[in-house]
Amino acid sequence: MSTYIKKTFNAKNQLIQVAFLLAVIVIIAGAYISARDNLAELGISSGFDFLNRATGWGYGFSLLETSIEDPYKWTLFSGFINTLFLGSITIILPTALGFIIGTARDSYNITVQAMATLFIQTFRNIPLILQLVFWYAVLIHMPSPRQAHALFDVAYLSNRGMMIPSLKISLFMPIILVLILTFYWTFKNKINALKTLPSFWVYGILLVGTALYLLSVEGQLLSIPNLKGLRFVGGTTIPIELITMIISTSLYGAAYIAEVVRGGLNEVPKGLVEAGKSLGLSERMIWLRIKMPMALRTIIPPLGNQWVFMMKATTVGVAIGFSDLFMLISTSITQSGQTLELIAILMGSFLLINFSLAQFINYLNSRMTLKGH
Repeated sequence: MSTYIKKTFNAKNQLIQVAFLLAVIVIIAGAYISARDNLAELGISSGFDFLNRATGWGYGFSLLETSIEDPYKWTLFSGFINTLFLGSITIILPTALGFIIGTARDSYNITVQAMATLFIQTFRNIPLILQLVFWYAVLIHMPSPRQAHALFDVAYLSNRGMMIPSLKISLFMPIILVLILTFYWTFKNKINALKTLPSFWVYGILLVGTALYLLSVEGQLLSIPNLKGLRFVGGTTIPIELITMIISTSLYGAAYIAEVVRGGLNEVPKGLVEAGKSLGLSERMIWLRIKMPMALRTIIPPLGNQWVFMMKATTVGVAIGFSDLFMLISTSITQSGQTLELIAILMGSFLLINFSLAQFINYLNSRMTLKGH
């Protein structure tokens, strides 16, 4: 009798779930049909055919080759890459800085603690958009290229951005290709280059050949920025907007991550720390061997939340004209009028990025979990 009741109860639950799903589908379909009809009455076409049309407008920063003749799909893809690039930087740098500040916050030195606390309270309590505008105002008032600040005579900072040397990747391609093929051959044949004489000579010849090749292209591997007239020629220019985004989001994110790290370090049982001291371990070794490995298990989940937040925070770049996906979507809406389609692309893109990031965080969390817990 109990088995029959359980089956009936499960069937009822499944029926409710199916009915709810159908209701959601009907609501979404109704909203789509209504929006399509309203747009048709206004003379606005719907659909994604506009993605193949040329934009006719350009934008400042892009990691990919772009022009005003690019179709919308390439422009939006370029913005997607820019968002991923900036998001990666604003996750890595704040995490590294946050671990340093958080460790300083947990220090026994009162002065170090006070400095770390001042940093956290300052940058955590000022809205990100205000920090962004402040740093942008500072950087755009830097000297012109003719009076640019020189950094070790190879990089220059002006109101147009930072000019840095760039590698000519094409000259490295022969070396990279040879190394890939050599390592593949070595691992495939399970050869120990230090013990097998023929393999040793092969690597020796490759080393000499690489040295000769580098000598033959000496002076051509790096492109150094040089001032010519009113601008710099050569090297790579990091635009002011990107520098501003990196500075503001790194400082803001580091303040939050520092508190996450401090909280994780405080969760480590005092008995473990005392045991380390009784064994004669230094403060550095206690941090490396006891506190941080234990703290990571409580740090990873809230740290992951901060990573997702920092990825979403890249959208504030629209305030200073940084060419991320959000800004290009906004411009595309103004130029094409395809509001619903472009917002759907924006939502889908961030859903893809943050869902992938969440899965990576779950993987890290599962790796750090103690067995049996």
